[in-house]
Amino acid sequence: MLNDQLVISSVAGPFREPREPVLSYDYSIQRATWAAPHAVRVKIALAEELDYVKGTLLGAVTGSPGQQLMLNKLLSRKIGDQKLRIAEGEGWLKDRADVLVPPFTGPLAHHFPQLDAWVQAEQEALRAEIKQTIGLGA
Repeated sequence: MLNDQLVISSVAGPFREPREPVLSYDYSIQRATWAAPHAVRVKIALAEELDYVKGTLLGAVTGSPGQQLMLNKLLSRKIGDQKLRIAEGEGWLKDRADVLVPPFTGPLAHHFPQLDAWVQAEQEALRAEIKQTIGLGA
């Protein structure tokens, strides 16, 4: 049997969605059993996901506007990658079809604890990467 593991071939973003308080990333994913890759858009809610993760990791964040921009880009990509892994674990990406992974709010809020558990488990590594890459944090 062929290896049916999900492979991310490219990622574009972040994009600011019009009329929504979210950032999004477009992933191109592939499995060995698929003839061609397909697209997945992952949306990250600014207040409920990105600001929550920033607050959990760094508390009240200060820094230059450039550092803030770099922090948002770094963390939103990490969140997007993790949400893609959660969607894969939930079986959302088994079929070849364009897929949207929306914010884990409202009807999908029951998935947020999985994202929160990842933040808690990876917080030291994330803080170290933020300090090394952006120069923020203790």
